[in-house]
Amino acid sequence: AGYEFTYPAPDDEIAMVGGGLGQWAPGEWTDDTQMAVAILDVMATGSRDLDAIASNFLAWHAAGPPDEGIQTTAVLGGAGQAEDLSAVAAAYFDKHGRAGNGGLMRTAPVALAALEDRAEIARLAGSIASLTHPDPDSVAACTLWSLAIQEAITTAKPDQVFDWEAAVRNGLEHVSEDRRERWDELVTEAVTGPPGLFNPNGWVVTAFQAALSAIVNTPVPVEQPSDHLRDALVAAVRIGHDTDTVAAIAGALLGSRWGTGAIPDEWNIVIHGDRRRGSEPVTGTELKQLAEKALNA
Repeated sequence: AGYEFTYPAPDDEIAMVGGGLGQWAPGEWTDDTQMAVAILDVMATGSRDLDAIASNFLAWHAAGPPDEGIQTTAVLGGAGQAEDLSAVAAAYFDKHGRAGNGGLMRTAPVALAALEDRAEIARLAGSIASLTHPDPDSVAACTLWSLAIQEAITTAKPDQVFDWEAAVRNGLEHVSEDRRERWDELVTEAVTGPPGLFNPNGWVVTAFQAALSAIVNTPVPVEQPSDHLRDALVAAVRIGHDTDTVAAIAGALLGSRWGTGAIPDEWNIVIHGDRRRGSEPVTGTELKQLAEKALNA
């Protein structure tokens, strides 16, 4: 959070410093994870109800978050009730076109709701993204990332190399047919890199590419492979610009491969946040418990 809209130098230390646009405490998660928790709270009950997720988004917005994306603010501020949200989002897209990264930043929990059903994950990813960001590129990005998360959770082996690029490309069959070639090319650009090429990254496409490029172009340490989570997240932040969002996107996929045990202790002890302003704070441990409930539900 503390590096948002800055451009860290190659020798700058990257740490849980806090600050940033929302004047966050060290280790406090931003709107990216707040909105992911709004999804996760519903899925932890065994529900996939879009109106329930939309209601959580609206309650979060109404509480006045310290930081909120331009498109998210406009859409949530224009919807009177949960049932209106998709229509308001569609009208915003019709007027303004190209989408921000607000749908992709929060897609981490989606795979947990239907871990054995890739078609259902793709449907959910697109539907939840479209509550605020219905741009076809946003839908495609959320679909690919959610399916890559599913593949990492279900197929990655601790002692085997995981093919990040293949995990993302394997979701192309669930992307709208008229978008597949475009997204195949976008993935190629990302893995070719370098990560710094994808700056600025407020657009959903460049945010996706920045996160994937940081993951793929960061070497996996031979002696301690799970340190790749830390190294790739640092690389994501070093890209600059929308640092909290690119790191949140990258962290979703990295975490699904390496697990919570790969999070450095000095990060783990300070990770916290809330559902919305004025609510009880949530710890990293409680976030993990919510994810487990969603998976078991």
